[in-house]
Amino acid sequence: MKILVMGPQGSGKSTQAKLLAEKFGYPHIEMGELLRSAAADKSEGAGKIRDCLEKGELLPLEDTAMILKNRLSKPDCQNGFILDGYPRNIEQVKYFLPNFDKVFYLDLSDEEALKRLLKRSRDDDTPELIKRRLEIFHQETKPIRAYFQKLGILKVVDGTPAIEEIFQDLLWRLTKLDGQKQERN
Repeated sequence: MKILVMGPQGSGKSTQAKLLAEKFGYPHIEMGELLRSAAADKSEGAGKIRDCLEKGELLPLEDTAMILKNRLSKPDCQNGFILDGYPRNIEQVKYFLPNFDKVFYLDLSDEEALKRLLKRSRDDDTPELIKRRLEIFHQETKPIRAYFQKLGILKVVDGTPAIEEIFQDLLWRLTKLDGQKQERN
């Protein structure tokens, strides 16, 4: 199964992606980590990746797509994977999109995201910067969500409960039979 976990910063998407990967034995691919690894590489293109990351810029579409395609071509991804952090905008969707079976969007209010992110105590987590990042996130992901909704693979999940409760919700959504009409208790 090929699963994408999306959500705003602070929604716990990476945590949930890791839990799903452990549960089902699929690799967890976190795009940011993949890019940081590529930047640390000794190859010729690593310098370009490092420069973009240090400036806080997105890598060119073709570079990002190539790095992800290379990772997804590895033997451990052939039966499935859990991805988070890609796509980040509709241009990436148009350029390269893995054939996802399910897309989960962890829905979280900006107020809750702000509270969670401020608890991390990172230098780049000021209220102003967090609000700006969330604004950009919403602008960029709204078309992506609409795209996945149109495909019928998007499931919106409440991202406010405890980690275990969200995980159980995701498991239920993954293991229920397609077409099953009963409501979840």
